[in-house]
Amino acid sequence: MLGFLLIILVVAVFAIIGALKPRVMREYERGVIFRLGRFTTVAGPGIVFVLFYRGLEKVDMRVITMDVPDQDIISQDNVSVKVNAVIYCYVVDPRKAINNVKEYYEATSQLAQTTLRSVLGKHTLDEMLSERDKLNGDIRDILDEETDQWGIKVTNVEIKHVDLDESMVRAIAQEAEAERERRAKRIHASGELEAAQNLTEAAQQLGKDPQAMQLRYLQTLSDISQENAKTIVFPVPTSMMNQFPDLVQKMTENDDSQSSY
Repeated sequence: MLGFLLIILVVAVFAIIGALKPRVMREYERGVIFRLGRFTTVAGPGIVFVLFYRGLEKVDMRVITMDVPDQDIISQDNVSVKVNAVIYCYVVDPRKAINNVKEYYEATSQLAQTTLRSVLGKHTLDEMLSERDKLNGDIRDILDEETDQWGIKVTNVEIKHVDLDESMVRAIAQEAEAERERRAKRIHASGELEAAQNLTEAAQQLGKDPQAMQLRYLQTLSDISQENAKTIVFPVPTSMMNQFPDLVQKMTENDDSQSSY
C-alpha cells in the first residue's frame, strides 16, 4: 500500500511540474503571458511558471541593427538616386509589440523604407549629400513617433550610401570644375582691380610732387642699367618731347645767323 501511494505521489509531482511548464527568461528577455487567450502580465527575467491554460510569448529587449535595402528615390530636383540606411531600435513595451502588431520588426522595416523615400524625396540632391545629420534626425523622429504604438523605440537612423548614375557623377564633376574656374576668375579679377587701385593711388601721389616723379624716373633708369640686355628702352618724359620743336627751331636760327657772316 505504501509503495502504491509513493508511486501516486511521484506521478502527481511530475504532473504538477508538467502543468506548471517552467520557462527561463534571460536578462534581456521578457515573457508576455496570456490566460485563456487574454493578456495578463509581462514576466521575467528569471524562472516563469506557465500553467497549462496559460500561454507565453518571448520578446527580445536588446537593440537590433536593421538594414534598410536600397531605395529608388527621385529628389526634388528630379535626380534619380539609390539610397540605403541602417536603423537602431529595440522593444520598450513587450505588451504592445505582441498585441498591437504582427512581426513588429518586419513592420518597422517596411515603415522605414517608405519613410526614407518620403522624406528624401522632398529634398534636393545637394541637401541629401550635405545635410545628412538633419535628414537622419527627421527620419528618426518620424519612425519613433509611428512605432510608439508598437512598443518600439528608434534610437538612431544613419543614411549609409547615396549612389548616383555615372552620367550624373560626370555632370556633378563638370559642375564642380566650372565652379572652381569661376572662383579662380573672380579671385584673379579681384586681384587685378586691387592692383589697378594701388597704381592709381601711386600715380596720384607722384603727380602731386614733381621731384618724387623725378626720383622715380631715376630709380627706373638704375633698375634698367643693372640688367644685361643688348637693347634698352630709354623712357623720355612727354614734356621733354614737347620741347624738341622749339630746340630744333633755335638751332636752325643760330645756323642761319652764322652763315650770314
